[in-house]
Amino acid sequence: MSDCIFCKIAGGHIPAGKVFEDEDIVAFRDIYPQRPVHLLVIPRKHIVSLAEVTPEDVPILGKMLAKAHDLAAAAGSPDGFRVIINTGRVGGQEVFHLHAHIVGGPDPVGPMLKH
Repeated sequence: MSDCIFCKIAGGHIPAGKVFEDEDIVAFRDIYPQRPVHLLVIPRKHIVSLAEVTPEDVPILGKMLAKAHDLAAAAGSPDGFRVIINTGRVGGQEVFHLHAHIVGGPDPVGPMLKH
């Protein structure tokens, strides 16, 4: 996707605070962090959202989740973290390239949702 900002980051065309990358995924610091630790993990492959995942995408999703603890710990949240994947307009997705937020820090993240 030529106009997708995350595809441009994954392709190295836009600089980002990358903390990890391999042939399938890229992790970088969120530019508007909501917690002391706030990373984004994206697949290199353009997948719009979880609503558009296919069976062939399962290994990439697994890799994204399997890498989350290492990324959180290295960024300063070794005792726990939260993974958030917003999906679609109703789910609060702002960039339409699948991405997981890894948030944490020294203090508890807090409740899942406000009542």
